[in-house]
Amino acid sequence: MRTRIKICGLTREADVAAACSAGADAAGFVCYPKSPRYVDPHRLRALVRELGPFTVPVLLFVNASVDLVEAALEAVPRAVLQFHGDEHEADCNRYGAGYVRAVHMAEGVDLLDSARRFSSAAALLLDAPSDAYGGSGKTFDWSRIPDARTGRVILAGGLNSDNVARAVLTVRPYAVDVSSGVEDAPGVKNAVLMRKFVDAVRRADQSIPE
Repeated sequence: MRTRIKICGLTREADVAAACSAGADAAGFVCYPKSPRYVDPHRLRALVRELGPFTVPVLLFVNASVDLVEAALEAVPRAVLQFHGDEHEADCNRYGAGYVRAVHMAEGVDLLDSARRFSSAAALLLDAPSDAYGGSGKTFDWSRIPDARTGRVILAGGLNSDNVARAVLTVRPYAVDVSSGVEDAPGVKNAVLMRKFVDAVRRADQSIPE
């Protein structure tokens, strides 16, 4: 068992390098202009130069125009896409790239129905509901998640080095996603917190029974 780790909301070259050094499997860049962590396509080119050869870049969009998605993909051709808005499956699947679909776990959300509606998604990312489409720093009730080992589930929402081990042991997700939990300010990551987060996940993995 090895839980993958995505550090999202990176905006500075030094933070990208520190995330890779800490052991992140994926680096997330927010391509949503209303976010305080927004990175435009031109800026993306500079940031992804700091990625390690095996660190996956992930580009996050919220109801984005086709032009914005294509410009970001031109800057980062090997990126995985992540959709957080009101996009339908056809909107997510039109670019010929692997994608992750966010599911905001509000009351009444049927996760199995989401999996059926987005059957082409590489994974579902489960996040706390937020008017800002993520990055709220809040958790949700993990008991609402069916057995995550039956599919690729990425757990997000309010994770940090203090609670991520419990999250891993409770949910057994394919991956965990952190943003505000390793920050000093929106878009300003803390290298020590990133390393503590990764270390906490790895310790949790080691305690999972065979």
